[in-house]
Amino acid sequence: MKTSELVKILKKNDCCLTAHGKEHDEWYSPITEKYFRVPRHGSKEIATGTANRILKDAGLK
Repeated sequence: MKTSELVKILKKNDCCLTAHGKEHDEWYSPITEKYFRVPRHGSKEIATGTANRILKDAGLK
């Protein structure tokens, strides 16, 4: 999964961007009330395990 695809999923489910970092962005999920980091590496693929962990932290998996 690409970063852009993951960001679309997060936005669709009301997660919001809270901070920009150098290589990662911080997001907040109102479902789990957790903050989590999403790598910002352009069009590169995110590792499957990383994408699954982000979706789990967001309450979408």
